[in-house]
Amino acid sequence: MTHESTPLVDPEIFFRVQQSIDEDALVREALRATIKEIERYARTILAILARSHSTPPAQLPSVLKSTEKHFNDLRTALKELSDVASKHPYYKYNGMWTNQLQQASYCAVLYAWLGGSINGSDAQEGRLLSIEEVGQVLDVPVNVADKDIFHLTIEEYLHSLVSLINELSRLAINSVTLRIYQRPLLISRFVKDLFAAFQVLNLKNDSLRRRFDSIKYDVKKVEEVVYDLSLRGKIDPSSQ
Repeated sequence: MTHESTPLVDPEIFFRVQQSIDEDALVREALRATIKEIERYARTILAILARSHSTPPAQLPSVLKSTEKHFNDLRTALKELSDVASKHPYYKYNGMWTNQLQQASYCAVLYAWLGGSINGSDAQEGRLLSIEEVGQVLDVPVNVADKDIFHLTIEEYLHSLVSLINELSRLAINSVTLRIYQRPLLISRFVKDLFAAFQVLNLKNDSLRRRFDSIKYDVKKVEEVVYDLSLRGKIDPSSQ
């Protein structure tokens, strides 16, 4: 008499696994749609801010003001992402949006450095936003350690500062073309101070450490611009 053998593997285990896979795919799809919006708004803001390379100082405030609508759109998209992401374990999905959040932070720090007004404050070229101030601009929590929620991390903020230095090295060169000779001097002091501040940090993030190592080339590039201007008598060498 034959007996039907009992399966050694319970099929229900894999039904549950497939259900989890399907649920995960739905979450990722919802996140991906909003992340694309964040990336699009950030690109738009950076495209506008790139005009600083060819805009005289007197006209720069109007360029900065034209980003306001897009910052509002960016904040709305970040809020939508936060609403979805905060329902799930943060470190399960944060790899999906970390590059876009770095870019959003970079929008904020570049805008402020160029003299954009933050929360109604007076415009001031050369200003460095803290991570808390970036969080206020983007309307997102920062460096949250005691809750499993969407937030801007210290590493994402530091990545945005490296991007800022990269951009300022280009701006120093293009400022000379516009005959804005004092700006490269300001940039030189700023990037040197920021580079020194980075050297104090014990960076554990491999990607961030590699990007930090490249900063010295941007610092050198700016130093060469300032040196050339001093040789041509365009700036006072004693003010460096």
